Amino acid sequence: MTTDPRHWLPADWAHPTRVALDERHHLRPMGPADVDLDLPAVHSSRERLWSVYGQAWGWPPVQLTREADIDDLAHHAAEIAAHESFLYGLFDTGETVLLGCLYVDPPAKVGADADISWWVIDDLLGTPLEARLDAFVPGWIAEAWPMVQPRYVGRDLSWAEWLALPDLVQESA
Repeated sequence: MTTDPRHWLPADWAHPTRVALDERHHLRPMGPADVDLDLPAVHSSRERLWSVYGQAWGWPPVQLTREADIDDLAHHAAEIAAHESFLYGLFDTGETVLLGCLYVDPPAKVGADADISWWVIDDLLGTPLEARLDAFVPGWIAEAWPMVQPRYVGRDLSWAEWLALPDLVQESA
C-alpha cells in the first residue's frame, strides 16, 4: 500500500460535493470562503479539539488567526481539488453556522485504506444531531466512497491507539 495520495482513490472517482444529513443539515467540502463560519466553530471548541487532534496534528493552535485559518482552509481546498484528502463542513440549511467537520484522509498508519474522523462544536455534544452524524458517517463512507477498509479514528480506536500504530511506509514513485 502507498501513502501517495495521488493513488489512494480511483482516478475516475468523483467526490461527493453535497450530502444531506437530514432535512436541516448537510455536509459539503470547505475552502477559504468558509473562514467566517469556521473560525467561530473552532474557537468555540478549541480546548476539546486540541485534546482530540493536538498530539496527532498540532491543531488547532491556541492563537488561530483569521489569516492562518484562511491559509489552512485554502490548503484543504487544494487537497480536495487534487483528491489528496477531504474536509467537509457540517452546515445548517442556510449555511449560517458551521456545526462541525469531517476529515477523510489517506491512511497514515498501517491497517486501513482511509483515516476518517469528525467533530461537532461543543454546544452539540450529546445532542440528537451529533448522534445522527455519528450514525451517518460510516454508512455514507461505505455507500459513496471507494474504501474497503476505512478506519474511524476516535471511534474504532482512540487517537492514542492510532498514534501507536506503525507508520505506513511511503513507496517510491
